Amino acid sequence: MANRVITYSEAVREAIAQAMEADSNVFMLGEDIGIYGGAFGVSGDLYHRFGAERIRDTPISELGIVGAAVGAALVGMRPIVEIQFSDFTSQAMDQIVNQAAKIHFMLGGELSVPMVLRAPSGSGTGAAAQHSQSLETWFAHIPGLKVVLPSNPRDAKGLLLAAIDDPNPVIVLEHKLLYKTSGPVPEEPFRTPIGVADLVREGKDLVIVATGVMVSRSIAAADQLKEQGIKATIIDPRTLSPLDMSLINDAIAASGRVMLVQEAPKHVGFMAEVAARIAEGPALYSLLAPVKRICGMDIPIPYAPQLEKAAVPQIEDIIAGAVALMREP
Repeated sequence: MANRVITYSEAVREAIAQAMEADSNVFMLGEDIGIYGGAFGVSGDLYHRFGAERIRDTPISELGIVGAAVGAALVGMRPIVEIQFSDFTSQAMDQIVNQAAKIHFMLGGELSVPMVLRAPSGSGTGAAAQHSQSLETWFAHIPGLKVVLPSNPRDAKGLLLAAIDDPNPVIVLEHKLLYKTSGPVPEEPFRTPIGVADLVREGKDLVIVATGVMVSRSIAAADQLKEQGIKATIIDPRTLSPLDMSLINDAIAASGRVMLVQEAPKHVGFMAEVAARIAEGPALYSLLAPVKRICGMDIPIPYAPQLEKAAVPQIEDIIAGAVALMREP
């Protein structure tokens, strides 16, 4: 069944089900995840399979939801929190940043918080400024949090199962536009290691480092660039914290050119951190041109479809960036 094809949302749901079947301490909590099946339909039939005690519908209080999960994790449970939109984590930042991320350190390692927080992220659904943000840099900045951005169904399952196993809090950001995409996913439980980047494809001319939905857009762009004689390596970090730079550095050493692609705004975005690590490391001496960033505009996400599309990188923007980078002396 290694070549079985399912959707991203089915892969997430399967991971949760397999984790719950294997460990009675795993449970899920969030708004409308029960009979309704989740805001994006991810929890689906889990309520009917596992019951109200383990698929717990909550009041509309993100602070309370995450606080309950932190408390449950501290006494040995393994909660999976679903926040309807990643934007709403702003209501729970005290519990995420000041409690979940710090308790293990502040108590000298005596207690851990094995909590997973999942949230739909990104733009493209016409949900406007308060429901369409890419906030991964917020979480990646906080010591004590691990942050993963699965870009395909296989990693959606493997990274989530690894996150559930982890003794530390893990933030899993799932791009809304990826939920209906399909790909091969093994049926058996498997883990994708947290902190290991993925070499999506190899090319000799430049390196594209992309996250989330920008990985599939970079693949589409690379297909068109190949027709112009430009062959691109694509790397998906998969995990922002911890960040695997070894694969990126090796690829830059081979090609000399690198382009960093993210949906989030450019200013203080995560790709600025990647660029800084390139500048501080051995890859700097392999560069034939300055590091190029293709990012979202520094504006709130608009509601109007044409403006929403213009606010974040599209396939044509990645192509144009790559062509310009290849022209650099």
